[in-house]
Amino acid sequence: MSPVIVRVALPVPLPQCFDYTAENVTAGDLGRCVRVPFGRSEKTGLIVDLPDAADLPVERLKPVIAIQREAPALPADWLALVDFAARYYQHPLGEVVAMALPPRLRKADAVAGAEADPLLDLTAQGRDALSASQRESRALALLREIGAHGPRRRSLLRAGEGGTAAVADALKRGWIAPGVAPDPAAMAGAPDLTDEQQAAVEAMSASFGQFQPFLLAGVTGSGKTEVYLRLVQQVIARGEQALILVPEIALTPQLEGRVAGRFPAARVVSLHSALAEGARSQGFVQAMEGRAEIVLGTRLSVFTPLPRLGLIVVDEEHDASYKQHEGVRYSARDLAIWRARQRRVPIVLGSATPSLESWHAADTGRYRRIELTSRAVAAHMPTVRPVDVRRETLQNGLSEHLLRAIDARLKRGEQSLVFLNRRGYAPVLSCPSCGWVSRCPHCTANLVLHLADKRLRCHHCSCETPIPMACPDCGNQDIQPFGRGTQRLEETLAERFPTARVLRIDRDAARTRAQWDALLDQIGKGEADILVGTQMMAKGHDFPKLTFVGVLNADSSLFAADFRAPERLFQQLMQVGGRAGRGELPGEVMVQTQYPDHPLYQCLARHDFARYAELQLQERKQARFPPFAANALLCATADDVATALGWLKETREAALPFAQAFGVQVFDAVPMRMVRLARRERAQLLVEAPGRPALQAFLSAWSRHLWAAKPVRGLRWHLDVDPAEV
Repeated sequence: MSPVIVRVALPVPLPQCFDYTAENVTAGDLGRCVRVPFGRSEKTGLIVDLPDAADLPVERLKPVIAIQREAPALPADWLALVDFAARYYQHPLGEVVAMALPPRLRKADAVAGAEADPLLDLTAQGRDALSASQRESRALALLREIGAHGPRRRSLLRAGEGGTAAVADALKRGWIAPGVAPDPAAMAGAPDLTDEQQAAVEAMSASFGQFQPFLLAGVTGSGKTEVYLRLVQQVIARGEQALILVPEIALTPQLEGRVAGRFPAARVVSLHSALAEGARSQGFVQAMEGRAEIVLGTRLSVFTPLPRLGLIVVDEEHDASYKQHEGVRYSARDLAIWRARQRRVPIVLGSATPSLESWHAADTGRYRRIELTSRAVAAHMPTVRPVDVRRETLQNGLSEHLLRAIDARLKRGEQSLVFLNRRGYAPVLSCPSCGWVSRCPHCTANLVLHLADKRLRCHHCSCETPIPMACPDCGNQDIQPFGRGTQRLEETLAERFPTARVLRIDRDAARTRAQWDALLDQIGKGEADILVGTQMMAKGHDFPKLTFVGVLNADSSLFAADFRAPERLFQQLMQVGGRAGRGELPGEVMVQTQYPDHPLYQCLARHDFARYAELQLQERKQARFPPFAANALLCATADDVATALGWLKETREAALPFAQAFGVQVFDAVPMRMVRLARRERAQLLVEAPGRPALQAFLSAWSRHLWAAKPVRGLRWHLDVDPAEV
């Protein structure tokens, strides 16, 4: 039998695939990972085609080393998804495939989707143990949980109070064993829906089996997650699978626990970059084999193959975390919409503060908007009050109004959150004598003071140094920090309220999953009175005793160069304000500002997102910003910015004929706002088109020129389509 030509996508920075030969290859091997010789080494790639002919004579083609047949081949719709991502974001297909696959599949290692989380039920011995009068133990408590709620997944039982030890003890005694799975759509502990929630579920479930984008715009605390869960229940009952995307890893464990608890018999697979290689690869295969009813994960999980896909949910759809900022610069939200269209299934985009692009799509009829206007538990939305601090003397950024509000909550036994908007704002060291500032030697940024570690650290390139004993320039020993960080706020509040329990929540305090879970548990149990936090506390948390939120430094985003900064500020303030008064106690949000009459704060005080969106969209239309235009950035980095600018100017000249043909405008090359990053200097040029079709037509023609051109030594470039920041 003559060898077959196989076309393989390899993870190399070249816009092409590579041909090899292989024995005993059939059409069923399309979508399988392979190991192939490449140069003097070996690489792992993916079979994407079986062409009749190759660009080179067959005798010059090298043979494939190994084909991975232990796992199912990736399906045709998955291959179409990565092919679309490669074409739309102008990136080599092999690198898109390498990013989308979990590590062990990418390496063509043997991966099986074996059962790793069985459903455990009571045995006859277990029932006897429950009925017998025995001394209380964690294993017996676990038996009572199963007896009350039915069979439970092992992972869910391990996450309970008994932990792994109780599960191991019960298994060893023969009290529990893998059981027959009941209906995976069966729900446990579902609350009654509000009228708005019920209407939303009915409206969206009517679109099962067809493509329909829904924008679920619900105020904070309105119960959007409960709507998701009811839709998921119906999807599972139809014998289909659901994909739920969340913006950040920190939110995944909370939602995973809630979903697994609600669907104890369903297979829930969690996928995100923090998982161990084996766990992520195994979950990927389980989803691909159709044995997972629910896949929950961050942006990378949009590439999970699901043969019975029936619903996609994108929670907090406005969140910037859905955009990848390195490597393949894709938007998981936008790819999820394309995938829903491809598979003809409904997609739900949920947010209390939708992106202006999604809001505009609903205004123009491309999406169907469904609104939840009232909270599901709390009687009222929190009161939002801008506080004018122009004539106040602040105590490390804290006004007397805010401090008195915290004092009132302390006297009532309630919790307060002091939220620091950290965008462009962090404590650095300075010398009052000569003006020295702790700047990063590798970036156009400052080194940030971390008192707990006694280090200065760059938040961009991770460069760090010890805190100097004296000014490096003039020797002055009286160097001082300026700017307000969470550590200084924590100290100030502890001095003002010496009997209060002040808890700081930031990246230093929660570096690991265990630390983060411990902090959340501490807050939930009421073991903290005043919380000091950054954006980690802005969303996804529900603390019934938290009734007051004070916001510092909100004004820093009002007049930023990035046109999306005000939109993100409004979203952030709405999200963090939504933490207050989510239980039965009324909530209040106080925003310190020097511009209390600004339309943003006025709309915020009225909880009027629709009006603010209208004002912002009017400005965007006048300025021809998205969604009224489509953008791309060509970015270049080099040892010096002059080299980057020079190369960009040359490529701009080459782009002008294409731009004229497709009605696209190519702006001049300029240095980036942060010119120097990690010892490299950066510049960019902006491409603006009247719409995405014109932009894609231009980029397809221009990118061929970019790949063919040979940049100067040491220069690197990338295209960012639909950039999150301009």
